[in-house]
Amino acid sequence: MEYHKTKDILHVQQFLGHKNIASTMVYITIEQTIFKEVDDEFVVRVANNLDEFVGLLEAGFEYVSDYEGKKVLRKRK
Repeated sequence: MEYHKTKDILHVQQFLGHKNIASTMVYITIEQTIFKEVDDEFVVRVANNLDEFVGLLEAGFEYVSDYEGKKVLRKRK
């Protein structure tokens, strides 16, 4: 968890008290397995009015920005 927060392997080595970095790498590998990066693919929707905007938020979309007076939202696939 410390590596996940800091991304600093030397800090984690010192934090855990390991003399050999190979010992720390075991934990780094576990962290990478647990927190695998997910695909960066999104479904994108544009809300033209407040009702659409609220509906998309309730459906799990997150607000990204405004574009030409409309709200742009996205949700991971």
